[in-house]
Amino acid sequence: MKRILFLLVCCVALSTVSAQETEETKADINKVVNTLKERIRLMGYAQVGYTYNDADEADNNFDIKRIILMAEGKITKEWSLYFMYNFNSGGNLLEMYTDYHFLPGLSARLGQFKIPYTIESPLSTTVVELIDCYSQATNYLAAIGGSHDPLRGSTGGRDLGFMLYGDLFEKKLTYNIGAFNGQGINNKDKNSQKDFVGNLMVRPLTWLSLGGSYIKGKGHAIGTSIVNPDIKIGDNYTRDRWAVGTVIETKPISIRSEYLGGKDNKVKSDGYYVTASYHVAPKLDIIASYDYLNKNKDMSYKQTNYVAGVQYWFYPRCRVQAQYTYKDSKFEGYANMIQAQIQVRF
Repeated sequence: MKRILFLLVCCVALSTVSAQETEETKADINKVVNTLKERIRLMGYAQVGYTYNDADEADNNFDIKRIILMAEGKITKEWSLYFMYNFNSGGNLLEMYTDYHFLPGLSARLGQFKIPYTIESPLSTTVVELIDCYSQATNYLAAIGGSHDPLRGSTGGRDLGFMLYGDLFEKKLTYNIGAFNGQGINNKDKNSQKDFVGNLMVRPLTWLSLGGSYIKGKGHAIGTSIVNPDIKIGDNYTRDRWAVGTVIETKPISIRSEYLGGKDNKVKSDGYYVTASYHVAPKLDIIASYDYLNKNKDMSYKQTNYVAGVQYWFYPRCRVQAQYTYKDSKFEGYANMIQAQIQVRF
């Protein structure tokens, strides 16, 4: 009888210990899960639409422009990690970088991310008004896409490098200064030179921002260009960029405008744009844009785009867009383009 009582006591004790360990394990798991929820934020968006144009190479297609997943993780209060991936067209790593915040006005970034060149290029495609996303000059001189520079290829305006940045004087002044490979995303540098980039934005009034940026670089050609035939594949060449612009933000209207310039060896290019958004209702905007690019000022290799359209924000950060573009190209003639796009973001 004593043995039986002893065994029962042992079983109860073991059960109690096991139950305590189980509760402690559950508490630890819940703590980890809650910590992950607090430290990791997932975001994403998709843009799908339709394009028709009557250019020589006519286009009449439904298309998926982007399927983007983003993740932001807080390692410590000062240290964070960011990841951005595009699942469209076979998949492509867009951004992967880490930030460290030393002081309220001083942070450092290391990895692959948007180069702080122009006002427009660093903007997310989810807020840019045009369905083609950026102006011709931004696409070309920042090598984003569309009319990108074949000497450099399409980089999405991104590169591998290191940058110091911050806001000063109650965010009346924002600065970015960095060094980059100059070869674009997911590529090692193909020469020993680095691109040095500086960007400054001043906000003298709540509704007015003024900014400028500059790139001093040395490119390594991965292709050939009809507007710069002296540069061959594999050549290293001087590649400088600059831009000045302004942003006006009021309740009835938003305006963004910039002048951009570039020099690749002896060839000079420039462009400018004015994009306006008139807020006719809380969720409805009328869009208009004047967009000019000259890829070679000596050849006068220029094109002007006139854009008009509307966008309706049917849910926060989600919109439907429709736009008409009239293209006037000196070398390719005239063309009309109609586009529609739906954007869903979470």
